[in-house]
Amino acid sequence: MVGPKRPVIALFGSSFVQYSFSNGGWGAILADVYARKADIVMRGYQGWNTRRALEVIDEVFPKDALVQPSLVIVYFGGNDSIEEHPSGLGPHVPLEEYIENMRKIANHIKSLSKKTLLIMLSCPPVNEEILQNNKRGALTNVTRTNEVGKRYSDALIMMCKEMKIEAVDFFHTIQKRDDWETTCITRDGIHLTEEGSKLLVGEILKVIKNAKWEPSLYWKSLPTEFGENSDYYVVAPDGASTINPSDWTYHRKIRWD
Repeated sequence: MVGPKRPVIALFGSSFVQYSFSNGGWGAILADVYARKADIVMRGYQGWNTRRALEVIDEVFPKDALVQPSLVIVYFGGNDSIEEHPSGLGPHVPLEEYIENMRKIANHIKSLSKKTLLIMLSCPPVNEEILQNNKRGALTNVTRTNEVGKRYSDALIMMCKEMKIEAVDFFHTIQKRDDWETTCITRDGIHLTEEGSKLLVGEILKVIKNAKWEPSLYWKSLPTEFGENSDYYVVAPDGASTINPSDWTYHRKIRWD
């Protein structure tokens, strides 16, 4: 641990999470928004489905850890919804089992501590045209459609409502933009561009702000670490005081709420 102690926000999921710190990804944006307020910890594993996640969830989130996360943001579903391969190999997980696996993941995370909170993200749609034209290399045996993806997304949102878990219905939210296929999805047809990541961060922050959590994890509600005034800051124009820059956010392209 590196002190002082801050709230920990863990991101857990597949490549959707692993890539979230690359190229203006949503994890990197959250780390900037929560700078000096909370630590964003990434546990993303490319290619994983919910079966693989359950195999190691006790190692990723041990119940006897000295420090438990304040919030875990979970994403699985894209790989689970890939069409089943005739060999029986591959990431496909039937819908009913996927929901049961997500329920187990949710229950495990909720059991970590009384203060550990949870947000689940539903899988966004894919650019089907790109996927259909990209049948080579690692994606040769990948068949993923939005018709199936919608079923997985809708089922997850329903499960979250039943379990009273906060969720982001990203499958439908992203499609509110008419140009989502070209501006929000990368050239692989699956992952998020920087623009798509900004959209997701906006939805996550909205959930955190509106959640009835005590204490709140909304970034504006959290104290800024070492935010007190200091004589060592830049001297103010009056020459008799200094300017405290602790909460400056002018460097951000977006003024996040």
